[in-house]
Amino acid sequence: MDLGIAGKWALVCGASKGLGFGCAQALIREGVHVVMVARGAQDLEAAVEKLLADPARPADTAVQHVAADITTDEGRAKVFEKRADYDIVVTNAGGPPPGDFREWDRAAWIKAVDANMLTPIELIKATVDGMAARGFGRIVNITSSSVKAPIDILGLSNGARSGLTGFVAGVARTSKLASANVTINNLLPGSFDTDRLKATMSGAAQKTGKPVEAVMDARKATVPARRFGTPDEFGATCAFLCSQHASYITGQNVLIDGGAYPGTY
Repeated sequence: MDLGIAGKWALVCGASKGLGFGCAQALIREGVHVVMVARGAQDLEAAVEKLLADPARPADTAVQHVAADITTDEGRAKVFEKRADYDIVVTNAGGPPPGDFREWDRAAWIKAVDANMLTPIELIKATVDGMAARGFGRIVNITSSSVKAPIDILGLSNGARSGLTGFVAGVARTSKLASANVTINNLLPGSFDTDRLKATMSGAAQKTGKPVEAVMDARKATVPARRFGTPDEFGATCAFLCSQHASYITGQNVLIDGGAYPGTY
């Protein structure tokens, strides 16, 4: 299927690895010019080299990068110095750490809200009016399946990402944006084979004294698909939400979790 977005410009955050990289790769393979953003310059440069060498990338597709912390004013300024206007924006920031809410102070909450709620809102604010003026725009926020099924030890993530979800539910439905072919959706990953999941499983193994493999197998057993998702399939879903064909989908929370969420709605 031709997604109809070749030649568009995309900003992909947290793009050096994992789900962000999967999104960047899928968009580039569709002929979208991508500006990749991540904090770690070395990992980011390696990711750029990998995408430039991808045989599925159309030869004239640009792959640019900015090493910056997108959760800061300075980082966002660097991104928009690189390019002022984007047709597609994929927001993505590392999730806050797990823990007991009794141990989190105000600073921990503010950090989580800054990264996982206010940063996406700032990126939306900076780009949607230009998108509306041009008659095309796609924003995809990578959030978490915990928005629909909260996880007790991920209270910081549950709270901050739910705040973003509520904000998007309102702004995505404003006629000024929806009627101008600008969509805003959230993509909610479950358990995906990423460095963050491996780190979490390693931590669980250390706490329980069980082998990492046993902890991983136990987690997989909670997923009806009996496996973890891959960044490639996550990226493909993201690319579809960014496509011309998804122009009638906005304000939605798209859950991609192998069937783990037990609810009907």
